Amino acid sequence: MALPLLPLPPATPLLLRAVGFCGIDDSVDVDGLIAISARAPWVEWGILFRPDTAGTPRYASSEWLTSLSVANAASADGDRPLRLAGHLCGDRVVELLRGDADFVTSTHAALGVRRFQINATAVNGVDPSLVNAAAAALLRATVAACPAVEFIMQRNEETRALWEPFLSETPLNVSFLFDESKGRGTLSASYPCPPNGTLVGFAGGLGPANLGAQLAAMRVAVAPRGEAIWVDMESSLREIVVSSDAGGGDIFSLARCEACVATVEAMIAERSVAMV
Repeated sequence: MALPLLPLPPATPLLLRAVGFCGIDDSVDVDGLIAISARAPWVEWGILFRPDTAGTPRYASSEWLTSLSVANAASADGDRPLRLAGHLCGDRVVELLRGDADFVTSTHAALGVRRFQINATAVNGVDPSLVNAAAAALLRATVAACPAVEFIMQRNEETRALWEPFLSETPLNVSFLFDESKGRGTLSASYPCPPNGTLVGFAGGLGPANLGAQLAAMRVAVAPRGEAIWVDMESSLREIVVSSDAGGGDIFSLARCEACVATVEAMIAERSVAMV
């Protein structure tokens, strides 16, 4: 007979590396991003990179990214106002699976992107036949050649051939994102406890309406092991605005991001969450 789970001691917080808001695009005022990051430096802004959809909702144009690069320029001590992650889709993933890391290295230098997530799934525009053992071997070589960059692998059944070879010997700059919905925004039924020393994150259906409850569920699953995680969200941050001017349409909502920040700040204050 299975024993019931005991409640966690109040002093056992969920350790969070970052809270990710993905899909910043041309609808966003960069100054608004900077203001939120000044308040909550643990926020990580995710940029979706997919050449065939650049300039559409969720996918920033090259012109907007140029303005972001200027705003996020490094100071004399190397610090940048924004913490950025690149979420690679479509041809950007294909390049990486073929051993071409030029986009990763140039974007790391130009924008200060610290982490790159490899969305190697059909829904993200990648031919599943390209996700194989040969691609995993090329990716391992790229990981070794780019120690300043963290590579995030979507860990689901569709991408198994890519991430499974890394389990027996995981480089320090490789982490895994659990999202069985493969970016479709479906809430996870449970959160697996990561193996010791493995960097993991959780995504899928998270947003302002449920973030507090879901972080509490992650705390029960993860906090006893003392492992730090991150969380990421995208679809819940979109808002359809009806307007007669150019400001309408499918926009990224900074107000929804601020609501999530307030939730995390409250959990930090009550010591159920700690940022690391």
